[in-house]
Amino acid sequence: MARGAVAPALISSPEDIIEFLIEDASPVDPNAPKPVMERHIHSEIYKRFSGINSVVHSHSPAVLPYAISNVPLKAAIHMAGFLGEEVPVFDISQYYNHNDTRDLLVTNVRLGAALAAKFSADSSQITALPDHSIVLMRSHGFAGCAADIKTVVYQALYTQHNAQVQSDALNLEHAHGGSKDDILYLTPQEARDSYATIGQNLERPWSLWVREVEVSPLYVNSVSL
Repeated sequence: MARGAVAPALISSPEDIIEFLIEDASPVDPNAPKPVMERHIHSEIYKRFSGINSVVHSHSPAVLPYAISNVPLKAAIHMAGFLGEEVPVFDISQYYNHNDTRDLLVTNVRLGAALAAKFSADSSQITALPDHSIVLMRSHGFAGCAADIKTVVYQALYTQHNAQVQSDALNLEHAHGGSKDDILYLTPQEARDSYATIGQNLERPWSLWVREVEVSPLYVNSVSL
């Protein structure tokens, strides 16, 4: 992960990256620079699910309304079938201890483990892969995980696109006197089948996103995968 003083988009060399232990999110190198605060989001998801190799955390404004309202985020477009039938919401306030700083940040093993458990339909069951790809975080953003980086990036971007489409549809229905119940979301089978098909060809959008990064003057990167 990026060292705490560097925004992820500004990583430009191996010196900007810190390696952490999954056990407790402590730096492998005890002399490493100050680490990023919310590394426990990542470490606890990796710890809980042995089949997960990539985690993303986002503060997308398009998704945040669904993390603070009673309107559930649902699969509305065929590119977001991975959202499934339900997108859980992690409310960190339910897991604070009396003396915790209530800044909504996941900054220790206990809070990270509580978030990771939300990816399971049954938190008491430990499985290699999660039941949910995305978990919303109240007043904060969302976390996502997958077996590889291409998949998790795809899911993160299309979670945002899906939220934008759903919000537009809700606003349109309201403006025309309709009901939120009139919106047609993907059925459970449509969600499963669409993602099963699209998930076979993630290289197509991935190659575009890689090229966009390569030609953007924002990114200067000597690190290669």
